[in-house]
Amino acid sequence: MDNPATPLVSVVIPIYKAEATLPSCINSLLSQTYHHLELLFVDDCSPDRGAELVAERAPKLEQLGIKVKLLRHTENKGVAVARNTALDAATGEYIYSVDADDELAPDTIEVLVREAIWKDADLTGCEWILKQGHSERRMVQPEVKSGDEAFEQCCKGQMRWNLWLFLIKRSVLEQPTPLRFLPGKNMGEDMMLMGKLLQRVQTVSMIHRPLYTYVRNDGSLTNSYSDAHWEEVNANIRELEVYLEKTSSNPSLLELLQFMKLNLKLPLLISGRRADYERWRITYPESHPYIQLNNLTPWRTKLLQQMAARGQYWFVALYAQVIMKGLYKLLYH
Repeated sequence: MDNPATPLVSVVIPIYKAEATLPSCINSLLSQTYHHLELLFVDDCSPDRGAELVAERAPKLEQLGIKVKLLRHTENKGVAVARNTALDAATGEYIYSVDADDELAPDTIEVLVREAIWKDADLTGCEWILKQGHSERRMVQPEVKSGDEAFEQCCKGQMRWNLWLFLIKRSVLEQPTPLRFLPGKNMGEDMMLMGKLLQRVQTVSMIHRPLYTYVRNDGSLTNSYSDAHWEEVNANIRELEVYLEKTSSNPSLLELLQFMKLNLKLPLLISGRRADYERWRITYPESHPYIQLNNLTPWRTKLLQQMAARGQYWFVALYAQVIMKGLYKLLYH
């Protein structure tokens, strides 16, 4: 039986084409001050040496009392299924997630566990560092104390829903029925699962310290999203929408979801590409009447969205040019 002061934490780590970054990720796990861990590495039929790297380093982890499980897919199934595989195998009292190209502070898990026990929190969150090239920026999270507050802040664009920001009490994830990712829908999957989870969460505790480093490797602030990308995002937002319709009688939740839709597609308006502006206009048009209703959206963003909804793309292009200059200056200077 686990010591209540040191509960077992199951750490979900999908690996696919992560050979270059996985050693740093594993080293950050080796450096953890909290050792009552169950590391669930899921090799999603990766063509590189990722699984071998895990096997090579497993003895060092096990010497610290850390359990290591290497779960292997015989075919590539995508990160959603990889995460499901890990969740199905997890036995810890808490669940935490790490991406194979990111890193943790040495005391990340210890701090999260200590806070979770102290507050008896269903969900314990932290802040993070956004790292791109040689630039690093601290990203903050708002103070919330309940699942309802967290859901509202996520929908209104003030709080990130990435799973690597939260230590989750596994019983909340599993009961009354297990929450899992949609197979094959690998974009927007965190948003969908966290949106469902927050309907069950009673207590949330936030640590206002950056405990996680998210490494952005693409070198671009203006990704062009494919039809396949949006199909997967749409599937996940629809899954969440249907879940809310079935499980809640509170109409305000579906109204909040319209704010989330606006935030999900906002990057299309700062890409500088007319095709993305057109995609923005036809994606979630049901959210457009809510543009002015989010009290936490800056007036400049509301103006941008209103102009885009009217097809005034000359304004959108001008705005994108000004905004992107400011972002590059912030990140690279």
